[in-house]
Amino acid sequence: MKVGAVIITMGNRPEELRALIDSVAKQDGDKVSVVVVGNGSPVPDVPEGVRTVELPENLGIPGGRNVGIEAFGPGGSDVDILLFLDDDGLLARQDTAELCREAFAADPELGIISFRIADPETGETQRRHVPRLRASDPMRSSRVTTFLGGANAVRTKVLGEVGGLPDEFFYAHEETDLAWRALDADWMIDYRSDMVLYHPTTAPSRHAVYHRMVARNRVWLARRNLPLPLVPVYLGVWLLLTLARRPSGPALKAWLGGFKEGWTTPCGPRRPMRWRTVWRLTRLGRPPVI
Repeated sequence: MKVGAVIITMGNRPEELRALIDSVAKQDGDKVSVVVVGNGSPVPDVPEGVRTVELPENLGIPGGRNVGIEAFGPGGSDVDILLFLDDDGLLARQDTAELCREAFAADPELGIISFRIADPETGETQRRHVPRLRASDPMRSSRVTTFLGGANAVRTKVLGEVGGLPDEFFYAHEETDLAWRALDADWMIDYRSDMVLYHPTTAPSRHAVYHRMVARNRVWLARRNLPLPLVPVYLGVWLLLTLARRPSGPALKAWLGGFKEGWTTPCGPRRPMRWRTVWRLTRLGRPPVI
């Protein structure tokens, strides 16, 4: 299987980007082709053989990654597997690409693999980086219902069948949108604890737009993908969960503003999942009401 890697960058982490590219170059087996997308910024110096695309404006995380996908042909069709890696991450092992090849070859239903993210200093995996409700044991691999955007591998047949990431989301929940569409098309998603991306421990709220985007895109996610009876249930549960977490006044104000924006702005095409997909999500441990 041919493997490619998509890395988006704002050009502000040149040393980390170079280290990541070096870790990709050291992968066992056939060479992994790399495309680096400068998302509204010039791409720092990269090794010879690494392709670059410089965008005149920041298209957001999904928009930038979609440009990277198309750099490998329509829907990434020039390769069989695409790795999506954060530019400040680092592949911990040299056999990750080979493990991906083996996993996809062994399981024809497998469409997406979510890697484990670990802090390079402590080895700790944050609970939010385990894409399931029962997240207390990050070393347990399992089937899951979503994946981590900056540390994953996708079979390009999935992208050809269900499309790429939702450009309009810009930041937050774009992975779950793709995951739900993939599951509805009968693909499966695995979380693999043995496929590790080193990444410094950070808080998602470091992004100024975090609270607004999380709320807006949560509404868009439901409006685009859920059967109508589940939309108010899903969003009602998340409203209650947000209030229970007792965010600060400014954070709650931004969240409520985003929640309202999600209802009053276009969310893109609506393609509600089948009820059998709802049942599949439920059997996998995460019914689409939470």
